[in-house]
Amino acid sequence: MAPLHLIVGLGNPGKEYAETRHNAGFLLVEKLAQKWRSDWALEKKFNARLARHELDGRRAVLCEPQTFMNASGEAVASVAGFYRVPSGQVLVVVDDADLPLGELRLRPSGGTGGHHGLESVEKHLGTRDFARLRVGIGRADGTREITNFVLGKFGPSEMELAERVLQVACDQAECWCVAGIQKAMNQFNGIITGPANERKKL
Repeated sequence: MAPLHLIVGLGNPGKEYAETRHNAGFLLVEKLAQKWRSDWALEKKFNARLARHELDGRRAVLCEPQTFMNASGEAVASVAGFYRVPSGQVLVVVDDADLPLGELRLRPSGGTGGHHGLESVEKHLGTRDFARLRVGIGRADGTREITNFVLGKFGPSEMELAERVLQVACDQAECWCVAGIQKAMNQFNGIITGPANERKKL
């Protein structure tokens, strides 16, 4: 049986949070599902929305936890456990206010950087050894109090760049699934400065 890769987008469920900066993970997996023409289904036993796809012989499951951000790990651990997905085949996509809008940073493991969604996933999986793709959303005026900023939607001046970033992030997630994390990091990590196929290496 083909190996299964789990791609998790973190965010908050509900119309009031749709398309906000904090839901960058949701936005990415939704764009992937659209690209793959995969249908979403609410799986109540996981408290998550799932979409399935086969990509170049690799089975992929997209996941949107419906637990709210701070409890994301409950759903992620439930899905990973049911499908017996090892942590090395889990990719978690999150927003990152400490990276500028336009920057993508994929790593095979690491800390949480204070991101409560990642903290929950780490707690419930019992390991840091899962890939995480950070999608830069910037930080308003450099302030530490960013709740209203991250829960706000991308402004009109940001929309074009945000759309390009998500397109490239989709390609990066696909590359991770098919070719592995090293190639995905080398090919896509960096700052997107122009059209979707132009980026500056870090």
